[in-house]
Amino acid sequence: MRELSLPPLVQKLRTGGLADSVYEIAERAPDRVQFSRREDGPGGIRWLPVTALGFRSDVTALAKGLIADGVRPGDRIAVMSRTRYEWTLFSYALWSIGAQLVPVYPTSSAEQVHWILSDTRASAVVVEHADEAMTVGAICDDLPQLRRIWQLDEGCVQELSALGRGIPDALVHRMRAGVSPGSAATITYTSGTTGRPRGCVITHANLAFECDTLIEGWRELLAEPGEQPAVLAFLPLSHVYGLMVQVACQRHGVRLGHQPDPSSDELLPALASFRPTFLFAVPYVFERIYRTARRQAEQAQKLEAFDHAVDIAMRYAEAVERRSLLRGAGPGPALRVQHALHDRTVYARLRAVLGGRVRHAVSGGSPLSRELGLVFAGAGVTIYDGYGLTETAAAVTGHPIGRPKFGTVGRPLPGCAVHIAEDGEIWVRGDNVFAGYLDDREGTEEVLHEGWLATGDIGHLDEDGYLHLTGRKKDIIVTSGGKSVSPLILEERLRAHPLISRCLVVGDNRPFIAALITLDPEAVGHWQRLRFQQPMDLRVVVRHAELQEEIQRAVSRANTAVSRSESIRAFRVLPHDFSVRGGLLTPSLKLRRGAIVKAYAAEIAELYSR
Repeated sequence: MRELSLPPLVQKLRTGGLADSVYEIAERAPDRVQFSRREDGPGGIRWLPVTALGFRSDVTALAKGLIADGVRPGDRIAVMSRTRYEWTLFSYALWSIGAQLVPVYPTSSAEQVHWILSDTRASAVVVEHADEAMTVGAICDDLPQLRRIWQLDEGCVQELSALGRGIPDALVHRMRAGVSPGSAATITYTSGTTGRPRGCVITHANLAFECDTLIEGWRELLAEPGEQPAVLAFLPLSHVYGLMVQVACQRHGVRLGHQPDPSSDELLPALASFRPTFLFAVPYVFERIYRTARRQAEQAQKLEAFDHAVDIAMRYAEAVERRSLLRGAGPGPALRVQHALHDRTVYARLRAVLGGRVRHAVSGGSPLSRELGLVFAGAGVTIYDGYGLTETAAAVTGHPIGRPKFGTVGRPLPGCAVHIAEDGEIWVRGDNVFAGYLDDREGTEEVLHEGWLATGDIGHLDEDGYLHLTGRKKDIIVTSGGKSVSPLILEERLRAHPLISRCLVVGDNRPFIAALITLDPEAVGHWQRLRFQQPMDLRVVVRHAELQEEIQRAVSRANTAVSRSESIRAFRVLPHDFSVRGGLLTPSLKLRRGAIVKAYAAEIAELYSR
């Protein structure tokens, strides 16, 4: 199959912009709880309700303050903060007066911040605390158009709201009336795995179509009948995926909470107290949850029972998958009995980590492995995988309800189309496709062809119309023997090992394929405690014979998925993980391949000199 399109479920936005829903919902359902604001105290985490009417009041007050401080329609205002209520508040206040949002990752370097503020000619920036303020302050002399820095932790919301008290509400409504569906809502920058990130102009219509399509098509998964859906946002709102979650929840009555710190130590207690009904996450989150559960079972000397339960879960989920695709009768009686037994002893505990109410989830950002998808589905949490880009305002494909095919990224969303070009490149089309790159006509013309977006990704559509991703065109490795190798499948299989955090496959213009491997510090610590009395420095552990043998077994298993000429012949375990702060990962946790190859040039050269 070379092309597939599906008819739309929703109409694209005809008038107005994203902020209109704030005022419409407050008029229609003023007492609906739309947000839960996190408050930390001696007794733990509390979630304070914010009604639709309360949110409208907060948005209007801040919008008036922005007007009083000189913000006008068309102005670009950057927001550089972790995920929190004020981030969402600024989004809708800016959209209420026709200004454009410029998301900036709070982990960005001074050079990256300078580029985005300069490229967008942003007139003001919202930062969270003093660290971001210092980053912006260090570069503002080169940004003559930047006239304001507002700091959340210094009370800028309250100050602006007080400043705008003399502005009539009617002025906000007049400015909001001037926003059209084709107006730019946000200038969102690509993750920049190679070269400088590019600003994607995403319109109000793009985001509305994306969010309305997802909620209309998948609404029944969000919560049990009669229960208000609730989502905890912990993905960066600076990323288009997180931004989409925010807008979808606000538009469609899903109670939204904000969790600033996505680390396991902070996220898991937040999930337990918030108790979401649905989860939006990235594969890394599901991997961490599974690995933590497995380590706990091993510490309790119940690893054999845990692994047996995992095997039953995968077999059960595969049988259900075959039935949904009309290729089998579903789980047999014996398998159902075993599955029910493990549900009480193992699977319920895994669901409890997510707060106990989640039965369905979405994974995005990068493909979820088939094995992990089966494990969670068998444990009672079906993860619907999807595929999209910044240029498509998040997802452009997703698994249909009740028919996930694990290991794929689903079928085109209603109203979207997928086409596979002759060279295997994925082209997509739909009303969620962006307007173009900011002030970059040449770059826009390179990727947009009569409504089709050339994604730069490689893949294929199977006989059921499900999209399989096999890599990026620019990431294809060509060995000195002329063999073309996509690194994605090897890297994904290696990352499935409990000890391995990241993997980068190399081999361009080299005689064979090799790999740089980093370790999960928590998993390595657990591994050490089980084997040695004294913990060792990670620089010593990576050279230990037992660990090298364990990683070699993982490499050998990964190699079974490819031909011999594509297999990894040598590897190096690094003593440090790749990080965003170190410039080797994008803020969305993708590998910066060029930067890694440059940083570890000596280690790579050594692999080929042996």
